[in-house]
Amino acid sequence: MHDLEIRAIADGELREWIRAVNAGFLRPLAKVSDEVVANRTAAFDFGRTQAAFDGDRVVATFRSFAQRLTAVGGASVPADAIANVTVSPTHRRRGLLSRMMSADLTAAKERGDVVATLIAAEYPIYGRYGFGPATSAAEWTIDVPRAGLDPRWAGPDGGARVDLVDGDTVRKEGPPLHERLRARRHGVIDRDERWWLENTGQLVTPENPWTEPFHALYRSPSGETEGLVTYVTEDSWSDGGQPRNTATVQRLIATTPAAERALWHYVCSIDWVSVVKSGSRAPDDLLPLFLPDSRAAHLSRQSDWLWVRILDVVRALQARTYEASASLVLEIGDRAGLAGGRFRVDASPGGALCAPTADPAELSLDVGELGTLWLGDESAVRLAEAGRVTEEREGAAAVADALFRTSRRPWCPDGF
Repeated sequence: MHDLEIRAIADGELREWIRAVNAGFLRPLAKVSDEVVANRTAAFDFGRTQAAFDGDRVVATFRSFAQRLTAVGGASVPADAIANVTVSPTHRRRGLLSRMMSADLTAAKERGDVVATLIAAEYPIYGRYGFGPATSAAEWTIDVPRAGLDPRWAGPDGGARVDLVDGDTVRKEGPPLHERLRARRHGVIDRDERWWLENTGQLVTPENPWTEPFHALYRSPSGETEGLVTYVTEDSWSDGGQPRNTATVQRLIATTPAAERALWHYVCSIDWVSVVKSGSRAPDDLLPLFLPDSRAAHLSRQSDWLWVRILDVVRALQARTYEASASLVLEIGDRAGLAGGRFRVDASPGGALCAPTADPAELSLDVGELGTLWLGDESAVRLAEAGRVTEEREGAAAVADALFRTSRRPWCPDGF
């Protein structure tokens, strides 16, 4: 058996790389078209697109790209976003993912990225590389007739309005709306120009055939765009000949509770729609509370979503804000040697100072657990009781909770 080479791919190797991705994700291995190759060529940074080669054959894939992630308090930090991770079933258990991950995270650290991010298809894999689940996603199914909303509702009060719009309008008004959301909601990632082109039908690719959805904007009484919902409908009729359509929300973003409430009420008031599927939401989303009968919103899925790997402890902890004032000494373990050490955090609602220290550790944890705590979605006390963090000083986990937990849970609306 000859050695397996791992390196960034060259331009002419992308077709074989795509075939390997399809094999890893159990997709059909049909011929990869020139159009698909051209689309990926335009989207990829070849210097950050790795492959493992067994001779001329690609047997493992790995890609990363630049991303911005909102920390608690609204600051944006540079992130190394990881995607398209596969190992062919013929080449498992040979350390290929470990080698590709090590090369990518080392380059990200040298580049100055504060964190790395990914969406984990399988839970057990990424903890060993220092990632921790940092946000969760929930989906609700709404029984509209049971919800108790006013069936006579004709739109928001006070001069605000909801308008159906086309993709061109969304392409114009969506990006600034999303940036306002990203500045106020931790866990949100950026959307580049290509994202908006692909999600408004202006860039259609063979891998993502386009079906035109419905778009509706919420405009405040002053005329400012404060919310956007995109949804599709599924036609269904009961045995008695009555329409029982389902509206599935693909995306709903809003910068004010009034906009969020109005857009949910709008979707639930569409004639013929008796079921609304919420799409991916934060686990503490306001949606059930907007319904007079909250039980009409049935929780149909809840799971981990965005995973975070801290690469720079000092910058990560200084980037976010805190809801209390306290000092804490953290002992961070990192088998990869990228972010470990002992650090003192002096935090307050106004910000924090963080620096390496020789003071005795008060709380010991792996860098993956730090990633889980960083966006405020998890409890250090809970992790301590589960044996995943260690109190070196009694009460240190409670201090960490007072610092790290947030009144609203983080939310990442997008996958990648």
